[in-house]
Amino acid sequence: MFGGFGGKWPWRADAQGRTLFDVVPRWLRWGLGALLVLIALGGLMIRAAPHDPERWHVDPFLAERTGRPNDALVASRGATAAPPDRVIESASDDVAEAVARLHAMAVVERRVEVVAGDPEVLHVTYVQRSALFGFPDYITVKADAEARAIAIWSRARYGYSDMGVNGARLARWLDGAGID
Repeated sequence: MFGGFGGKWPWRADAQGRTLFDVVPRWLRWGLGALLVLIALGGLMIRAAPHDPERWHVDPFLAERTGRPNDALVASRGATAAPPDRVIESASDDVAEAVARLHAMAVVERRVEVVAGDPEVLHVTYVQRSALFGFPDYITVKADAEARAIAIWSRARYGYSDMGVNGARLARWLDGAGID
């Protein structure tokens, strides 16, 4: 298990009286320790980063997407400036009721909180954090009652790719709210 240590734990001495910590060079121990401290500090900084509603509570109908694979946009046909990843075919029901159902889906999910807006005004932005490091993803829901259109934009704050998390979230919320 530990090579020359005969399967003993690394802090137990071998036949020559050495532990694994005696064998590993000091510079490597310090380097690994510093790396762990930097990772911990980075995680704390990500979790403590404040939300800027002016930046994240935007109109998804007018969204300008970055082209990076770290966001997902779902909207009624022809309702958004940017092409959506998924088109909502039936916006024939009351959009206020659809936003209320989406809000109900959002607030029961873990690590979700409202950043700005309100479902009553048909425009609300949420943040959902990842479980391990707390990376924030921002989800904005907006409806236009006159046009009977809905747009939902989910995007990552950090990183280049989200590995499909935002698209999967929107699919889950839409399915749970009964919107197709």
